[in-house]
Order: sequence, then structure tokens, then C-alpha cells
Amino acid sequence: MIKHFNTLFVTMFGLGKIKKIPGTFGSFATIIILYSLFHIFNISSTVILLSLITIFIFSFIAVANHIKDNENKDPNEIIIDEFIGQSIPIYLYEISHGSNKSSDEAIIFYVICFILFRIFDIAKPFPVSFFDKNFKNSFGVIMDDVCAGFYVVLSLICFMVLSNYLIK
Repeated sequence: MIKHFNTLFVTMFGLGKIKKIPGTFGSFATIIILYSLFHIFNISSTVILLSLITIFIFSFIAVANHIKDNENKDPNEIIIDEFIGQSIPIYLYEISHGSNKSSDEAIIFYVICFILFRIFDIAKPFPVSFFDKNFKNSFGVIMDDVCAGFYVVLSLICFMVLSNYLIK
């Protein structure tokens, strides 16, 4: 029962079992889930944060149990790490803008976050590559996507600072 739950959890209820580009599907599902929580259901950002923290912590255990007897320590079917990494820039955007944003603006931002996250997750610039190559366990599986998520945040901050500087 626990093994089945872990598999459902780490594959985002089987989405990771898609043969082609499961990480992209996981990232796309994440933006749909978070958009729904923030903009359709109007869930409190505190409740969402507590849920994300719970998912983050439990993912270490679930991924470790999922890969325990597996030769491949980062199988493509594990996409909960994409959920975690993709959630970082989206959550930070949502709390930084509060209720002063339109749904159209949020959709544009979510798409930009999605594209940037996939680029960083696939290209694996340092330290994303460091975690991916040097930690063949649940820590490495999760932390490379966390780093990719923070790269998205850093890129967007740099863009905002530069655009503000250049527009003056």
C-alpha cells in the first residue's frame, strides 16, 4: 500500500509514466494546479506554502523509497521534483504581487516560468548539474530542480532590474 502511494506521489498520479517528455508534462501540470489554487479556488498563500513544504519534505522519503531497489537513481518517471522546482518561481510571484494582478498577467508569467524552468532543468547549468551528477539519491533528484527553480527567480529579477534601469 505504501509503495503504491509513493509511486503515485513521485509520478504525480501516473503522469510521470508518459513515455515522452514526462518532466515537461509534470511542469505543465504544476502550472495548471497552482493557477487553479491561486486564481480559481482562491486558496490562501499560507495554506499553499504549508502544502508545498509538506510535499517537499515528504518527497525525499517517497523518492528514496521509490529508487531504493532501482539501478537508475533518477528515473524519468519521477516528476514530483519538477512540481517542486516549478512551484518556486510561481509561488514567489504570487506572494510578491498579492491580489494586485490580473489573471491574464498571471497566465503570461506562468508561461514564462514554465519555459525558463524547462530550459534550466534541461541545460543544467551549475549548480543544477552539480546536484544531478554528484548525488545519486533523493537529495540529488530533488535539489537539481530546486536550483533550476531558483535560476528562474534569479533570471526574472535580473530582467526586472535591467528593464527598470534601461527604461528610465
